[in-house]
Amino acid sequence: MNKYIVVNQPEKWNFSIENITVISSQEYLTNPTFSLLKKARIFNLCKDYSYQSKGYYVSLLAEARGHLAIPTVKNIVDLKNLKLVRIVSDEFDDVIQQSLKNIKSREFTLSIYFGQNVALKYKELSSLFYKHFQVPFFQVKFSHNTKWNIQSVRVVSESEIPEEHLESVHEFANQYFAKKRYDTPKLIKSDFDLAILVNPNDPAPPSNVKAIRKFIDIAEKMNIYAEIIEPKDLSRLSSFDALFIRQSTEVNNEAYAFARKAQQEGIAIIDYPDAILKCCNKVYMTEALNNANIATPKTVIVHKDNRNNVIQEVGLPCVLKAPDSTFSFGVKKAKTEDEYNSLVNEMLKESDLIIAQEFCPSDYDWRIGIIDDKPFYACKYYMAKGHWQIYNWKAKKKNDQDGDADCLPIEEVPKKVLDMALKSSRLIGKGLYGIDIKVVNNKPMVIEINDNPNIDFGVEDLHYGDLVYTKILNAFKNRLD
Repeated sequence: MNKYIVVNQPEKWNFSIENITVISSQEYLTNPTFSLLKKARIFNLCKDYSYQSKGYYVSLLAEARGHLAIPTVKNIVDLKNLKLVRIVSDEFDDVIQQSLKNIKSREFTLSIYFGQNVALKYKELSSLFYKHFQVPFFQVKFSHNTKWNIQSVRVVSESEIPEEHLESVHEFANQYFAKKRYDTPKLIKSDFDLAILVNPNDPAPPSNVKAIRKFIDIAEKMNIYAEIIEPKDLSRLSSFDALFIRQSTEVNNEAYAFARKAQQEGIAIIDYPDAILKCCNKVYMTEALNNANIATPKTVIVHKDNRNNVIQEVGLPCVLKAPDSTFSFGVKKAKTEDEYNSLVNEMLKESDLIIAQEFCPSDYDWRIGIIDDKPFYACKYYMAKGHWQIYNWKAKKKNDQDGDADCLPIEEVPKKVLDMALKSSRLIGKGLYGIDIKVVNNKPMVIEINDNPNIDFGVEDLHYGDLVYTKILNAFKNRLD
């Protein structure tokens, strides 16, 4: 397997590691050679992993390309959530207290390089943190009151490593890159009470009130205790056996924190944190669909170096998408070159990469609901009145915000649409997905893979009724079994 160390500036990389190529983040993100590479392990040592930075995208696109990334996007996001760090570290609090008991000061910073610390006495503690947060260089800051507590966790760049640590870090690096396997934490399985996460302030909830009521009623008939919880209830999650996320999912909102905590604690989940990370980012989906040879509208990942060539490839009008746009938020249509330039300027301020896509007008999109690799509902979503999208958030009347929908038996879905939906969902893994597909000139194209698709009473359940709810609840039972 090819091994690559990805850094911001290869010329400043100080370590010589055998049989590993050092490349820049820009090269990995934009050179087509790496997009086509089938087997690779990517060690992402960029100096910044902040959301939508180059460091973030290196790990995200590595996963989209089927490359093995360290750290994963999940690791990156986890490390920035102090609540999650504290939840995980509670599991080995006794090791923290024992390791730090002889420190006289009230503060202590543990530097972890490739899972190790320069002092042998912190080896076990460093290893436990690295087991859960597989970031090459990071620091954990502790403070002592009645006991040692974590105050902050932050990624450090190679340039921040003290000179007196460099010799040890070089040795750790050689040990680390020589390994054949890079272990990840094992998750445990558990059993039966269901938490349904709902945000009362969600502008576009994935299930309406009647659908949530249906889930609870049908769960009761299936001997599953179901209870609605809200974002403020993260501390209560441990008392449940399963988590069903029914609020809008984003990488930086509570839904991801709930999913990640559930995963760390072995709680059954729909949907998994990996699905949230991947489906919520259009850049990942573009690369993954392209890599799997699944048809989409002509699509280009836009960055500062290629922005002037995009219109030649996708034409005008074109659709511009923020990487984490959901429910038509962050999705714009550029009709002219001036509009394109203005929108791209604005969007590239928020993210190093955005998406430009060929505009493919149609009367409706197919939505195929899939649970654990099986289709269980099919809808036609029609465009909002006088608009080019299913949702029109600028509509003056609330009734004009979204278009009509027809719910059909799965047998009436064209085979090529159904096959494409199933193939697309398998890119993400088992879970609950809504695959949006347009058919233009008799050619199906995937528009979106949704990790948190709508299950609304009176829409997605119109044909199959209670069976839609039962199939999802049975998926939880299967996970628990």
